[in-house]
Amino acid sequence: MALEVFSRREQKYLITRQQYDLLVEMMGPYMRYDKFGNQGRYTVTSLYVENPEHKIYYEVKNKLKFRQKLRLRIYNDTDLSGTAFFEVKQKHNNVVNKRRTAIPLIQAYHYLDSSYEQASPIYYDVSNPQIMKEIDYFREYYDLSPEMVVSYDRHAFHCITDPDLRVTFDLNLRCRNEDLRIENGAYGQNFIDPDLVVLEVKVTHSVPLWLARILQSLECEQRSASKFCTSLELLKGEILPVQNDGIKEAVLVGGR
Repeated sequence: MALEVFSRREQKYLITRQQYDLLVEMMGPYMRYDKFGNQGRYTVTSLYVENPEHKIYYEVKNKLKFRQKLRLRIYNDTDLSGTAFFEVKQKHNNVVNKRRTAIPLIQAYHYLDSSYEQASPIYYDVSNPQIMKEIDYFREYYDLSPEMVVSYDRHAFHCITDPDLRVTFDLNLRCRNEDLRIENGAYGQNFIDPDLVVLEVKVTHSVPLWLARILQSLECEQRSASKFCTSLELLKGEILPVQNDGIKEAVLVGGR
């Protein structure tokens, strides 16, 4: 059973493929592959929801002290009978909280396609009914509907001695809004230069000294890299403000 409720701090970096290769090699004595996927490699495909005023986008873009978003996520290839996850990601004072529940993908689509009156959370076969109720409240409060699909190839690691330390590398970041069926595969426009990698260091308290030294030696700089905002800006064009948080030069490469 996948973890349904967890809290942690996340540090994000935008690094080159060369830095990625070196970092994986230098982390070797301290890290092991994530237990999921093939040597920690798997594909993540998420359907994000938004409202007509792009309220979620502006909360994230403006870095409100408390902000949240809702997505429907699958791992690798999944058909309609497979398992998906509704996930609410909340950020408060730089601490990330995630609450998610498993649900059959076909039921998830039924829920999103139904009106609030028809889509009672008690009708669905979920792993955590309480979280589904919270998701239902969130969806109705923000008037959310499917907006876009974001996908990427992930390479994930766990620390051998500290189970709370996790490091992930996201490659081939793509987005689309013309086909919102996530079982149709991980494809779309690159919203970050394909030669760049999003690195996330996920910890409960602080980054260990050995990892901080490796990141410093490779000149890995922390950069804000919101997949949600950057992909939405690409897909919406001039409707939304241009990204200006350090990855502007990486946006739209391969997309225009």
